Amino acid sequence: MEKTELSGQHSSKGIYRLITVISIAVPVVVAILLFMPAKLDLASEWVYFLPHLNAVINFTASLALIAGLFFIKLKMITYHRTCMTIAFGLGAIFLVSYVIYHASAESTSYGGEGMIRTLYFVILISHIILAAVALFPILLAYYYGYRGLVEKHRKIVRYAYPIWLYVTISGVVVYWMISPYYNH
Repeated sequence: MEKTELSGQHSSKGIYRLITVISIAVPVVVAILLFMPAKLDLASEWVYFLPHLNAVINFTASLALIAGLFFIKLKMITYHRTCMTIAFGLGAIFLVSYVIYHASAESTSYGGEGMIRTLYFVILISHIILAAVALFPILLAYYYGYRGLVEKHRKIVRYAYPIWLYVTISGVVVYWMISPYYNH
């Protein structure tokens, strides 16, 4: 093998390791923040705006994901990349905002009753599980797309895209359902 091919394989292994570490660390950190007994004091009151902002971010990310699919179907690759980069960037902003909120605010309890309560928890639990596992294929798909590894990108996107879209849309639905019960 040539030296450049070896260094390419080495850097790919490093990227895979980094993606794996991030994909494990983020859900662990989020779980710790959700369940830690004492919350951080981050100038308290302003953080109660973050769930509303997060819903807007998730909604906008959903639109970017749908537009990205539309553009790739039309073979408009530059627009597709732009939409997916916007969705990816919004996901990163959402994650920071989500972590700040849950590090500093108590979780809100859902107050609905009956079938609507069951529906809420089905959506919430599926959202949480898929959000926790989605990061790895999303990061991998983005990496493959960025590197122009089209076949690998297509293979992983078959799984990553519908999960990502479900997580963004279900995040908005969960917000919409629990928003009447926010204390602030």
